[in-house]
Amino acid sequence: MTAGQARSGTERHEAPGPASDTAPGGGDGGRRDLADRPVSHAPLLVAAGAAALLVAAPLVLGPYPVTTATRILAFAVLVLSVDLLTGVTGLPTLGQAAYFGVGAYTAALVGIHVTADAAAQVIAACVAGLIAAAVTGWIAVRARGIVFFMLTLAIGESVHQVADTWSALGASNGLSGMPPIRLFGSPPLLAAGFVYWWVLAVAIAVFAAVTLVARSPYGRTLRGIRDNEPRMRALGYRTAAARYGVFCLAGAVAGVGGALWAAQARFVSPGDLGFEVAALALLSVVIGGAGSLWGPCLGAALVLIVRDNLSASLGGHGPLLLGLVFIAVVFLMPRGVAGLVGARRHPRTRTEIPS
Repeated sequence: MTAGQARSGTERHEAPGPASDTAPGGGDGGRRDLADRPVSHAPLLVAAGAAALLVAAPLVLGPYPVTTATRILAFAVLVLSVDLLTGVTGLPTLGQAAYFGVGAYTAALVGIHVTADAAAQVIAACVAGLIAAAVTGWIAVRARGIVFFMLTLAIGESVHQVADTWSALGASNGLSGMPPIRLFGSPPLLAAGFVYWWVLAVAIAVFAAVTLVARSPYGRTLRGIRDNEPRMRALGYRTAAARYGVFCLAGAVAGVGGALWAAQARFVSPGDLGFEVAALALLSVVIGGAGSLWGPCLGAALVLIVRDNLSASLGGHGPLLLGLVFIAVVFLMPRGVAGLVGARRHPRTRTEIPS
């Protein structure tokens, strides 16, 4: 190779450098610009602040607000399972209340007949929810769109009918007599604050686990299925197996939520897994912002506060208020509360969710 050829090769190699440095948002220059941007720690600070406030809540609130917060946390775990299917995978469902109820009844039965240890109840409820979802999901995930939606509704109503008629579960009277929970041989947790801290710890662990799944390669596969399943199949992904796996995972998460609900109430009734609970969970996802995980948790808090606290002061018109909120969110905030926050943080990178 001559010196001229070497120089020309070097020039050809180095020529794109200045152009790419000045190219806005493209090539190596775009990557350098992204690398030079300061990493925002605001989300971590907000999460840490929210966790600190949640931990300190029993220290400044009375027993009734603490009990309400405990119910919200348990319901938020159910809503997480709905968001995992509806928001992340694109499988809108009305059946997660069934696995929530399976977990609640399992935890209550374990507490009455086996042990009052809260950890054992949560594990048993998680396994029961997983098994129930595995049995029913094998059929449900074969459907698409409105058919899948109606199948999940049928699953929920079937499980509700079993709970409402089976005498071993108390039938329509519900299952009572669950003793106070214990933790690893401790005395019974009678104070509302102690039960709240246990439910909060499990809820944070579940939220962290679901977040890891949503941000993993498997989670990206689920989002790809949501956006364009035929393309994912063409790329070689086993979409049916991925849908079945997330359906089972969502059932396990809902079962944990049911165990937390039973630990607080110490009573389970067929109403805890009825259509109303399933509809409110889906409404929470819509209000909070499907796919964001944290937004539906805020939606769960709003829905339960309106239903259980504000409804009495509104003359029993809480459902009407929730309906008005739903209509307002659909027309004014199609991405929910989380969509507003995302739009403010990234005003130039907003994209429409594929229909």
